[in-house]
Amino acid sequence: MKLYATLERVLKSESNYHTNLLDNQGDLMLNKIHDLVDKTDENLIGLFLENQELREKFFFKIKDVYVFKTNDFKFYLDENKIDNSYTQYENRIGLTANGKFLKDNSDVVLDFPYKDCVLEGGQSTVEGTDTYFEYDEKDQHYIEKQAKRKEIFFNQVLAKDEIDRLLEPKAFANIKKYTANGEENLSSFERYENGTIKDNLIIKGNNLLALHSLKKEFVGKIKLIYIDPPYNTGNDSFAYNDSFNHSIWLTFMRNRLITSLELLTEDGIIFVQCDDNEQAYLKILLDEIYKRENFLSCIAYRKTDNQANIGNIARVKEYILLYSKSKTITLNKIPLTDKAIKEYRYSDENGKFRRAILLHKTRGTNNYEIITPSGTKLNGPWMVNEKKFEELRNSNGIYWTSGGDEQPYGKIYLENSKGQIPSDWIDKEYGTNQQAAIALEKLLGYRAFDFSKSVPLLKHLIRIGANKNDIILDFHAGSGSTAHAVLELNEEDGGDRKFIMIEQMDYAQNITSNRILKVIENNVKGSFVYLELAKNNQTAIEHIQGCKSYEELVGYFEEMCDKYFLHYNVKVKEFREVICKEENFKKLSLDKQKEMFIKMLDLNQLYVNVSDMEDSRYALSVADIALTKDFYQI
Repeated sequence: MKLYATLERVLKSESNYHTNLLDNQGDLMLNKIHDLVDKTDENLIGLFLENQELREKFFFKIKDVYVFKTNDFKFYLDENKIDNSYTQYENRIGLTANGKFLKDNSDVVLDFPYKDCVLEGGQSTVEGTDTYFEYDEKDQHYIEKQAKRKEIFFNQVLAKDEIDRLLEPKAFANIKKYTANGEENLSSFERYENGTIKDNLIIKGNNLLALHSLKKEFVGKIKLIYIDPPYNTGNDSFAYNDSFNHSIWLTFMRNRLITSLELLTEDGIIFVQCDDNEQAYLKILLDEIYKRENFLSCIAYRKTDNQANIGNIARVKEYILLYSKSKTITLNKIPLTDKAIKEYRYSDENGKFRRAILLHKTRGTNNYEIITPSGTKLNGPWMVNEKKFEELRNSNGIYWTSGGDEQPYGKIYLENSKGQIPSDWIDKEYGTNQQAAIALEKLLGYRAFDFSKSVPLLKHLIRIGANKNDIILDFHAGSGSTAHAVLELNEEDGGDRKFIMIEQMDYAQNITSNRILKVIENNVKGSFVYLELAKNNQTAIEHIQGCKSYEELVGYFEEMCDKYFLHYNVKVKEFREVICKEENFKKLSLDKQKEMFIKMLDLNQLYVNVSDMEDSRYALSVADIALTKDFYQI
């Protein structure tokens, strides 16, 4: 580590030579160093050349000329657990077009650090921080501490092999089918005539990897996507609180939105719910991925009745951004509301309802005289021409107002109405978040969330964009409101819509799946298959938990290094040669030692690829392997 200390000292001491290499926390921006090395930046290479230790390590001499060993230098950074990604962008977020800032160009895209990287992105609090242990001399034991996580990014050029492997289809485990009768045996997935899986699916696991695992089966087959992602408020599950928090969130969203676009049908649409924290940037990001011309609406939704006196302005709304995949899109009209039905306030002699549309207008070209039933003469201009007016009068298609202001109206019958177009303002008639949480508590029997998404709201959105036999995807499934809405809507209109839910938090089974099972048990027709992305490190965790002694645990460390992925900040050499041999470490209880070993495993990104699933070290069951093959039809 002496060489790295030298390198770090040189870079930090000279960090302002022509461009700042430090982030807001004083740490080196290693992605930027990668970028400058690739550009053979003469200032940076000059710094290395001036230091004897670095010169001997990273240069070779040809006659009187020193040549920088670029690949050796980058390999050294990677081998020392340094972030193996880079970015061409400076440490800032700005609106740019073709490398120029907004003031220089009218075509706007969103440019941000890490934009060209892949962020696997865990969301739980555990995954959002780094855990380490430090010995406290005063208390004479190791104290667990946490630091803000520095996320691993996979660059799409330099780390292509890592990306290809990261995004390979994953094996599934713990596969179960649930119906109104409870858990049932599953021998194969149900399929439509075209071969597409017909089962409703709830998938537990990292949603980026799950989305890529769906591609082979569902590319171009999803009609509607609804997501309610973390809003990056600082208090939600997006727990990356460093100087690149905003950029990380955008990268997180970009990776998933790009894949979602592939899954949609040509006439498919996506709803993305958000609030003021990222709405403006998210809009531009969606403009870039889904194309600005495919933007349909920014719907405002009143999320709460609680106008609490917090801050300067009460925040009672959220946004739902609506995009289509292409121009070949037709949105559905929605059923008439009670308010709209009341507008059909006139009835004929048979009691049929009709809506009256005023034919008289203050502007137009249809100027002619009309004689009312009472003999009053009315002058135009009129909404319809004289021929059309006579057709309506002869067919009893006109309603005449009474009184001194006699006017003609055209009749529209309720049974002929195909509904009304949806509005970009949704008030509380579709429920608030608080009401949704109360309804969920009533269903589950306990308070699962303080806020949840309203089932009536989601039914409204599904009516707008999906037909009775379409597939609906939600890859931020949360408590399962979208699946709940699909089942209830099918019950109401006889539809056969299918849902695919993805949730990576631990409550995917005990809340999300349990909720949908209870909906089905409450006489709502449906069933679903629950499946998890098979984790590689689970085998290591079980082995650690089964160790009977300190010696057995330490003896397993080499196998952990060889077979499994460790957390990227684990100092393997130091742990192997120093910490394991310290008396203070040996004095810890075996349970505490096991806990420390488990936390050295990377819990964020490690799942079993389909290509590896039959390897015995992953210990997947015969049934799970068979069903995984059936899922991918291999």
